[in-house]
Amino acid sequence: MSGTEDPGVEQTSVETLREIVERNQVWSRMAAKYGVQNPVPPWKTSLDGMCDALDRATCAAGVPDFKERRDEEDSLSATRYAELPYPESQLVSLAHSLVARGIIDEHELSTRLAAVRERLEA
Repeated sequence: MSGTEDPGVEQTSVETLREIVERNQVWSRMAAKYGVQNPVPPWKTSLDGMCDALDRATCAAGVPDFKERRDEEDSLSATRYAELPYPESQLVSLAHSLVARGIIDEHELSTRLAAVRERLEA
C-alpha cells in the first residue's frame, strides 16, 4: 500500500461484493451462455467513464485521487478479488473502495444490483 492509501479499504468486508464473486458471473461465461459475441462487457464503457469522473472529482471529500484509486484497485485485484478476471476485478475493486470509503452505501449498492438483475431476468 502507498502512504496515501486509506488503510481501512482493504480490511473492509463488503458482503454484496463477496456474493458477486461467489456467483462467478463473469462476462465471458455470461456472453457464452447468451450467445453474445462481443468480448467487451457492455458495462465497461460506463466503468471507464466512472473512473474518469472520479479522477477529476478532487474537490469531493473522501474520493480517492487517481493514484489512490489505482493503488487500491491493484491491491484488491491482486488479493481479495484475485479470482476474478479483468475487467470484473476492476469493477468490483472500485465498488469495494467506494463502499469502504463511505462514498456509496452498501445497501444502496445491493438494491441497485437487485434492480438490474430483475430487469435482466424479466
